[in-house]
Amino acid sequence: MPDGLYERDILAWSEHQADLLRRLAQGERVNDVDWVHVAEEIEDVGLSELHSVESFLNLIMLHLLKLHAWPESQACGHWRSEIVGFQRTLKRRFSPSMRRRIDVGGLYNDAIDQLRAGDPGVRLPPENPFILDHLLNDDLSSLLSRFPPD
Repeated sequence: MPDGLYERDILAWSEHQADLLRRLAQGERVNDVDWVHVAEEIEDVGLSELHSVESFLNLIMLHLLKLHAWPESQACGHWRSEIVGFQRTLKRRFSPSMRRRIDVGGLYNDAIDQLRAGDPGVRLPPENPFILDHLLNDDLSSLLSRFPPD
């Protein structure tokens, strides 16, 4: 393996490592597999997917909170369509092993903090009304009905 390729050109490194791993899988003896970085990159792929799912969960809750806080806003239609799109992408990217790693309550608090940064006086439910299954499977009206009445 070219010295320092991982640091200089991650794309070239990944293509070279993939080729070596395929050759190894076919029974060929290869010596240049960068096992330390290969293991790191494999782990990073999973973490990247997890962070992507957490990001979509945050966006869904952020938009639900906007609908709750400003139900008369002209942006409501946009927020509703965004939630539907985020939820569809979330369902495609979610995998069962992520369930134990996702802190829905923490993500809810992050969404509240985001909205309060823009409008400190906004009235928002302090308690998270959602569990992961709600955000993955409930339709929009069902999600909105989970907020406690003012």
